[in-house]
Formats: sequence, structure tokens, C-alpha cells
Amino acid sequence: MLALSANGHLPKADYAIFADTGWEPHAVYRHLDRLEKEIAAPAGIPILRVSSGNIRRDALDPAHRFASMPLYILNQDGKQGMTRRQCTGEYKIKPIKRQVRELLGYPYPQRIPKEVFVEQWVGISTDEFHRAKDADVRYMRNRHPLIDLGWSRTDCIRYLASLGLADTPKSSCLGCPFHGNAQWRHIRDTSPDEWQDVVAFDAAIRQGNARAHAGGNQLLGQAFLHRSRVPLDQAPIDHVTAAEWAARQQELDDRASMVEELENGVVDGCSPWACRGEAEPVQDDFGLAS
Repeated sequence: MLALSANGHLPKADYAIFADTGWEPHAVYRHLDRLEKEIAAPAGIPILRVSSGNIRRDALDPAHRFASMPLYILNQDGKQGMTRRQCTGEYKIKPIKRQVRELLGYPYPQRIPKEVFVEQWVGISTDEFHRAKDADVRYMRNRHPLIDLGWSRTDCIRYLASLGLADTPKSSCLGCPFHGNAQWRHIRDTSPDEWQDVVAFDAAIRQGNARAHAGGNQLLGQAFLHRSRVPLDQAPIDHVTAAEWAARQQELDDRASMVEELENGVVDGCSPWACRGEAEPVQDDFGLAS
């Protein structure tokens, strides 16, 4: 959407907002810098980087209130469960809303008049039109330009490739528990330092987040990043499920001649109003407001 706006295919956006959890892959930060320099700045569209903190550091800090990640739990009796997922709201949606309020001139806790609002572009394509919904606050009104254009995910990929952006990475926390095996393999096989980072984090959160543990609210079991509920460096990430194989075949069909360039983009990303681990849909991390 940012490129479409910068190139005149969509109206010029006033701002683009990137919600930084502090634990994105290196490739995402490099891509963001490139977008800012080559696309946003020449078009006069400021990219605003907002944050509620570093999710990795906060999870391991016993003195910090932490919005929990959806960790996989193995209880002492062998039963399985998951912790509550609060991270998208805390580290994505909250800082974006705070920035939007400031842009409107009504920082929290000021009341925003009902006639004052932003038009917020939500990056949902026709493949997922059922996820297109209204915002949960009156001062943000959602619009879905990709659906209006009739664009599918394949159309988006082709357009990015035409701009030399075929290697666009997916945005999500490096250690997001919603990663599939393909994403874990990609981290392990292409970025050894980031793999060691997530393996170390996985070991460090075995008893849950540090503040809860220090406060006596201990897990009656163990927490893990991988759905197999074993340490990440022992998890069966080389196993390909039938669902993953079908998804991979669909990717290959969609991309045609761009398979090699886009192979790293198979995995899901994390967006403020479109986290695949939640029921409610949302925009891309580059929230565009006008």
C-alpha cells in the first residue's frame, strides 16, 4: 500500500506507521530502512516508528509488567495448554493508537470529538476479505484499498517484484510462537545468530514470564516456543505436515517465475489487526493514515 500510494496508484497517505516490538528479524529493519529511503521519502510520506518497548527484554525482566506471549504449556500432569496472547495489543495496537491520537492533536486521555478521525488503510487482500472489519474506536475508520482494487496476494507479490522488492520479508517477532516449521527452519538455516537468540529465549521462558515467576505466580508446568512443547533446538522443525505441504504447493503455483526470489516469504507475518493467532483482523504494520 505504501508503494501504491507513493507511485500514485492510491491517494497520497499522510503518514505510514511501523509498530516496532524491538524483536523483529534483521531483514525487516533493513527492509524498513530501504522503504523509507527509496519509496517513502521521495514521495514525501513520513514513516513514523512507534514502540511500547522491547518484547524480548520485557519478558525476561522480573521488574517489568509484561503482556504475555502465546506460549505453549505442558502441565505436570501431561495436559497441554497455552498462555494468553496479549502481545499484539500491547506492542502493536497500543503504540499505533497513541501515535494516531497525537497526530489528531488529542493525546490520551483527551476526548476526541466524534467528527475527528483518521482514515486507516488496512492491508487485507481479496484472499482474506472476510477479515475486513471496522476499527474498534471511532477516531480510526478502516478502509481496505487492496480489496477495493480487487488485488489478491499474488497481485501484491507481482507488484512488489516489479519494483525490485521481491525479497520483501514478513514482519513478526523473531521468537513468535505462531511461527510454523518453515519459519523456524528459515531462521536456523539462514541466520545463525538469530537462531541462537531464539533458542536462548526459549530456554529462558521455560517457567513463563519473569515477573509472574518472581511474584510467586508460577506455572504448574513448563512453557515453550514450539508447538511440540520441547526445547526449540530439539523441536521437529524439519518435519513437514500435510497442511504445510499444501500451503507450499499453493505458494509455488502463485509465484510462478518468482519462486526463487520469494522463497523466504512463505511464512505468516504479524500485523496489528491481522495477527493469525487472533480472531479479529487488522492492518499491516505499516499503518497508513490520511
